[in-house]
Amino acid sequence: MAEVGVPLIRLRALNAVTDSPLKQLDLDKLMEVLLERTRELLAVDTVTVLLVDRSGTQLVARATSGFEEEVFQGVRVPVGKGFAGAVAQRREPVQLQRVDESTVVNPLLWEHGLRALLGVPMIAEGELTGVVHVGSTTPRRFTGEEVEALQLVADRLAVGVYVDRTRSERAAAAMLQESLLPSRLPSTEGWELAARYVPGTDSGVSGDWYDVFELPGARIGVVIGDVAGNGLRAAVVMGRLRSALRAYAMDYPDPADVLGKLDRKASHFETGTMATVAYAVIDTATDHMRIAVAGHLPPLLATPGHETCFLPAHIGPPIGFDLGSTGRRSIDVEVPPGALMIFYTDGLVERRGEDLDDGLERLCRVISAVDPEAACAQAMATMVGDQPATDDIAVVAVRHGT
Repeated sequence: MAEVGVPLIRLRALNAVTDSPLKQLDLDKLMEVLLERTRELLAVDTVTVLLVDRSGTQLVARATSGFEEEVFQGVRVPVGKGFAGAVAQRREPVQLQRVDESTVVNPLLWEHGLRALLGVPMIAEGELTGVVHVGSTTPRRFTGEEVEALQLVADRLAVGVYVDRTRSERAAAAMLQESLLPSRLPSTEGWELAARYVPGTDSGVSGDWYDVFELPGARIGVVIGDVAGNGLRAAVVMGRLRSALRAYAMDYPDPADVLGKLDRKASHFETGTMATVAYAVIDTATDHMRIAVAGHLPPLLATPGHETCFLPAHIGPPIGFDLGSTGRRSIDVEVPPGALMIFYTDGLVERRGEDLDDGLERLCRVISAVDPEAACAQAMATMVGDQPATDDIAVVAVRHGT
């Protein structure tokens, strides 16, 4: 019977996790069904799923069969600590035949009389998503076949969690980014503005953003930026940098000071974050602009009767990691009537297999001192054409009307 039982438990586990109706279930229902099946399959008293939080340092009880208190109480276990933490850190199965305060972090496990535990990691696409553990109130040692069966369940749950998180994060990031882009551009007499934003097909949603806002004293602030990375985290960081820059812009008239404050904030509160930003303040009363650039590509200036050129801005280091601790610099630029400026992110000019300078030169050739909507259309038609952009593209065009 033992020889028959070995393939049977694996077969039952495979049937439990590959059942076609499972594909139609949302994550919560999938966990509920698989945990009940696992409890029956392995003849255990409890089955619990703990998921890794966004920091990657904590396991949080998400679903259980037999120990509902773990979820109700929001049990958290540090990665590397105790039983579940060891499973997460090692990324391999762990068994316990003694369950007490010396071996597990969660007191519920020994308070409920568990005598044996088996935990396995949940890994999908090389990413640790959590831990599944089962417990028994009677002493036992789980067989290799039982460990393998639980790992099959964990692998199926890991895929479900990964897909759910990816889908949810993309939707949340897209909504967040859309909410942070200006719903309308300022309407200032003598100045025309237009903008474009197109998400990349490869990166999903990333940290590209643009912003245009009115400032006291007949001034206009123009921002273009790009947070390194993509997905929800990049979008969240982008939102925080955008809000901080707006706040600093109200108190500091010099863009270099604003970027310096932003760098200090990001370096302290956004550990591991890097972003490129160009920030300009246009004084509509004097027709002058002051601009500071932190690691970003320089804006273009098209003036009637002159060749289109890149602004001779001082390109300082990107925002983050205290790279700009030695100070940042602004330059003054005259913006005569009829002049057009183009601010953009690198998605507009970078292409795989093509030198960046070639993309910049092509953009420079196509931009002329036309109205901003036409300039955006020119840029997108030439630089994007009929091929989807692989990276996010943000463009802002500003023209001093005649």
